[in-house]
Amino acid sequence: QSFLLVLDTRFSDIELREEEGIPTEEFLESCYAIVPVLDKLGPTVFAPVKMDFVGNIKKINQKFITNKEEFDTLQKIVLHEVNAGVAQVRNSATEALLWLKRGLKFLKGFLTEMKNGEKNIQTAL
Repeated sequence: QSFLLVLDTRFSDIELREEEGIPTEEFLESCYAIVPVLDKLGPTVFAPVKMDFVGNIKKINQKFITNKEEFDTLQKIVLHEVNAGVAQVRNSATEALLWLKRGLKFLKGFLTEMKNGEKNIQTAL
């Protein structure tokens, strides 16, 4: 569990922008920082989770790098895609964000189980 303490980029360090929301770049950096944790937890067991996680981070990043100033928050990306009618399109940044959120929630639940004393990875999953 101690390896979790050495993360350089943490979600808790992200400063929300009053009206604009979650800064995209900092959020993506925090997500990327979790990837090595998945390897430490179990490179085989977590391989599908890691692939999904990294794929969704990349989709959001691809949208972000098309216009870093316009898409400087996650909310701006989602609103742009909603207004353009592409938010629900497969592989959209909005869809990727939804799945990334689900992945983070799953990981949090798993880590909570382990922290609370569950020794069996399959049971915790």
